[in-house]
Amino acid sequence: RLYFVNLENGSTVSSPVKVVFGLSGMGVAPAGVEKAGTGHHHLLVDVTEWDANAPLPANENHRHFGAGQTEVSLDLKPGQHTLQLVLGDQNHIPHHPVVMSERITITVR
Repeated sequence: RLYFVNLENGSTVSSPVKVVFGLSGMGVAPAGVEKAGTGHHHLLVDVTEWDANAPLPANENHRHFGAGQTEVSLDLKPGQHTLQLVLGDQNHIPHHPVVMSERITITVR
């Protein structure tokens, strides 16, 4: 199970936004490390569609945490934003079945 520790759908926050990643039932390992039952976090910002069978791209909307990080401070513009976590394998490809959080909407003041 992948989830947001400190945010929920409908949260109103100020920028920078601290996002803490929660994971149960699996472990966190850096990108490039092949170990069963592990992966690393990817944070999708304002992304509604993505390919679960391909490596996740790395850009402003697809944030990679390949060193095994479990939180981030994001500078987001005021307004509504969606956030979703996806656990990727050593090659940034989502696990099968996909391990992902719910997509939440937050409002930045």
